[in-house]
Amino acid sequence: MNPWHLTRRFLGSLPRSPPDPADEAWAARALEPGERTLWVRLGDRDRRHLVGVARRVEVALTGTPHAGDPRWIAAALLHDAGKVEAGLGVAGRVVATLAGVAAPRRTRTWAGRPGYRGRIGRYLLHPDIGARLVREVGGRPEVAVWAEVHQDPRRHGEAGFPAEVVEALTAADDD
Repeated sequence: MNPWHLTRRFLGSLPRSPPDPADEAWAARALEPGERTLWVRLGDRDRRHLVGVARRVEVALTGTPHAGDPRWIAAALLHDAGKVEAGLGVAGRVVATLAGVAAPRRTRTWAGRPGYRGRIGRYLLHPDIGARLVREVGGRPEVAVWAEVHQDPRRHGEAGFPAEVVEALTAADDD
């Protein structure tokens, strides 16, 4: 994890405001009905971040053969959907991130535990959890796959997406 990226994400997560209503409506239009049920479960901070990522993806794909394809916008909007099961606020996410760096294998085994340790484990496993949740609500395969592989650049090729799309999704989340 890039420390600069984490610092920007932390500072961006401090405001509690929801996304702009126009952004919420834009996101809703890009999502399938089942995907929308997952979207509304996400907290305001997550939805605000995810709209920003999706808007940057939209701009990055402008002028490419992939422009206007709602699958890529939906993938950006739900790539962090698994965080909904962690139930951690800003401070808890900082602790989880640090714990995951310090003891990645051990902390991920906590996901099945109750209490705070379990929430940390689920936060660290949010890619797998998010993919499962997208599949459970009948979301598009591309959305589930990106949720699953987005944090591990070594797995991006598993998505089977066009290179331009992977580049746009990755760069938009690093911004």
